[in-house]
Amino acid sequence: MADKDALDRALAIARRYIAARRERPVWPTATLGDIRAALGGPLPPHPLDASEVVADLAAAAEPGLVTTSGPRYFGFVTGGALPAAVAAEWVAAAWDQNAGLFVMSPTAAVAEEIAGQWLIDLLRLPRHASVGFVTGAHMANFTALAAARHELLRRAGYDVEADGLQAAPRLNVVVGAEVHVSVIGALRLLGIGSSQVVRVEADGQGRMRPEALADTLDRLSGPTIVCAQAGNVNTGAFDPFDEVADAARRHGAWLHVDGAFGLWAACSESLRHLVGGVERADSWATDAHKWLNAPYDSGLVFTSHPEAHRAAMSVEAAYLVRSADEPREPMDWVPESSRRARGFAVYAALRALGRSGVEDLVDRCCRLAARFAELLRREPSMQVLNDVVLNQVLALRLVQEERVCWLGGTRWHGMEAMRISVSNWSTTEEDVDRSADSIVRAARQVVGVRV
Repeated sequence: MADKDALDRALAIARRYIAARRERPVWPTATLGDIRAALGGPLPPHPLDASEVVADLAAAAEPGLVTTSGPRYFGFVTGGALPAAVAAEWVAAAWDQNAGLFVMSPTAAVAEEIAGQWLIDLLRLPRHASVGFVTGAHMANFTALAAARHELLRRAGYDVEADGLQAAPRLNVVVGAEVHVSVIGALRLLGIGSSQVVRVEADGQGRMRPEALADTLDRLSGPTIVCAQAGNVNTGAFDPFDEVADAARRHGAWLHVDGAFGLWAACSESLRHLVGGVERADSWATDAHKWLNAPYDSGLVFTSHPEAHRAAMSVEAAYLVRSADEPREPMDWVPESSRRARGFAVYAALRALGRSGVEDLVDRCCRLAARFAELLRREPSMQVLNDVVLNQVLALRLVQEERVCWLGGTRWHGMEAMRISVSNWSTTEEDVDRSADSIVRAARQVVGVRV
């Protein structure tokens, strides 16, 4: 009964929150002190009723929650989790499956396998590509680049998994000038310091200049990784993949694409040209919590070299019982062993949307981003700084405290700016219009215009 009471209470709290999120202030009103006081205090000396714990947690936490699942949160590329994905997440938590090995949860393993096949098809990647379900784009980049490190050093006659990096041949890593920080972070974890990375010039929208890449590669010798980008974090721009792939191929380099949100353009007939040539890469990273609107902890990594991918990630131990019937063990493709069954939510999101639903979600968000830019351009005190090719709008940064919407800050070409990311399934034209009005009011206050 205690378990049922706690679950019933949690369901009621979740339903109430979801019903209110459209009109909730996007940014919380609680201060840091308020949140610490509400959640803090000494650890209880004795067990408490589970239902009371859930109720107390919700009461203490909700005033400090950011309504990231609501339709007017534009601060980061954060999709609001789809109803089917949220429900699947709840059920998966109740099932409490360990998705490390097939024998630990056959269903979790097969759900990942099928969802992975659907994703490869949707994203138009090579049919033979391998897939791993990781925590986010950072770990997706890490896993792909670990596979690249393995394969390039193997070709050079070196076993990095056995012999480490101390005596390994030097690896060159070439990135665009506006590479995302998660790629640099992943490289650091792999033993490649940020000062060792070679950066090549980007154009005014953040796209890697292919001629600069070619010149850079001509000056390098030895095993090389090239990191390209599908969706600049500020502008949404895409590197020219065919030209980048040509240059990488001439030098025998491994081409990795960081496509945390931009890779989803492949799902749209009208946007597919932006990722033309991306299928020629050796590995790709993306995140289902961004544009598939799955819950957090839904990163995805793909490689066109399954043997290298598996060799870089898999481990062996006497107690790790592998299935004789199932050749694909989930833990062979990710850095973790024990982990929750994150594939169920991705599977549910894909099944709920279907092919046309994913395309509509991407297209709609891009149309709304274009609408955002159009509305802001009408205001003389505002300046849109980028070509709006996807879902990112970059404008001069302003402070606004109405809490109607929330926008992220950034620094772009020496200017403080605000970054508007439209990626939530529930965002409507009304939400965009309401948010734009709030931003314009703030802009006029900053420049001293009476409203």
